[in-house]
Amino acid sequence: MRGIEGERVGWVMAGEQGTLPRRAVAEFVGSAALVAVIVGSGIQASGLSEDTGVRLLANSLASAIGLGLLIALFAPVSGAHLNPVVTLSVWWTGRRGAAGLTGRGVALYVAAQSAGAVAGALLAEAMFGRPPGAWSTQLRSDGHLLLGEVVATAGLVLLIQGLERIGRAALAPVAVAAYIAAAIWFTSSGSFANPAATVGRSLTDSFTGIAPASLPGFIAAQLLGGLLGAVLAALLYGGRPASPAAPAAGPAAPSPAAPSPAAPSPAAPSPAAPSPAAPSPAAPAVPALGPAGQVPPTPESFARVPPLPAPPAPGPTAPPGR
Repeated sequence: MRGIEGERVGWVMAGEQGTLPRRAVAEFVGSAALVAVIVGSGIQASGLSEDTGVRLLANSLASAIGLGLLIALFAPVSGAHLNPVVTLSVWWTGRRGAAGLTGRGVALYVAAQSAGAVAGALLAEAMFGRPPGAWSTQLRSDGHLLLGEVVATAGLVLLIQGLERIGRAALAPVAVAAYIAAAIWFTSSGSFANPAATVGRSLTDSFTGIAPASLPGFIAAQLLGGLLGAVLAALLYGGRPASPAAPAAGPAAPSPAAPSPAAPSPAAPSPAAPSPAAPSPAAPAVPALGPAGQVPPTPESFARVPPLPAPPAPGPTAPPGR
C-alpha cells in the first residue's frame, strides 16, 4: 500500500494531504496511546486482582483491542506502524523501488515511535497516581524469554507482510490485534514484539515493565525475529508485494466473429407480412345437443335404425262377462 506522499508506508492507502512530519506525529500519538493502554491496563489489573492469570487476561484483551483500534485510526495517515520492526520491514520490502519508504522517513518514524512509547508509559503512571519515570525492576533476560520474543516478532512480521502479498491488507486491524492477543499467551516472553514499546515499558515498575538491563537482549531478539519473518514472507509469498494499482486480470471477453461471405444471414421477415400458417386438419363435426341433452336424429341415423316388427293380428273378441 502507499502513503500520503506516494511512499509505501503500511497496509492501507494513506491520505493525500499529509506530509512526512504529519505522519511522524501520527506515529508518535499512536505509539503513546498503545503503550498507555498496555501499561495502564496492567496497573489496573494488578489493583483489581492478585491472580496472575486474571491480570494477564485483562491486559491481553485491553492491549489487543486498543491496538486494533489504533491501527484502524492511524493507518490512513501514516500506515500505523507503531513499531520500528514493522517500519524496517516495510523499508526492506520496498528498498529497491522508487515507491519505498526513504531512509529519512525510517529515521523519523523510529524516533517518533520511541518518543511516543516513553510518553505513553509516563502518562499511564501519572493517570494512576504513581511517580512517573520509575525504572522497572523485572529482569527478563533468560534465554527462553528471548526465544519467545524471536517467535512473537517473526509471527507478527510474517502476518503483516503475508496479508499484504495476498491482497488482504484490509484485515490487518483485526488480524494483528487477534495475533497479539494470542501471542501474549502462547509465548514465554509475553510478546513484547516492539522495540519502541519495550523501551517505554522500562519506565514503569509495574506488571508490564521490563528492567533496563534486559533491553539489549529483548531488542536484539525482536530485530532477529523481524528479519526471520520478512524472509519467511518472501519465501512463502514471493519477493515483492503486487502493486495495489494493478487491477485483477479477469477472463477475456470473446471478440465477435466476422460473418462469413458464403453464408449471408437471412433477412428478418417483415412484421407487416407474416408467413401464413399451415392449415390444420379439420376436426370431425360434433353434433349439437338438443334441449334435453340428447343428440337430435339425422337422416343417416334413420337409415341405420332397423324397421319395427309388425303388430300381431287381432283375435276373436271374448264375450262380455255376465
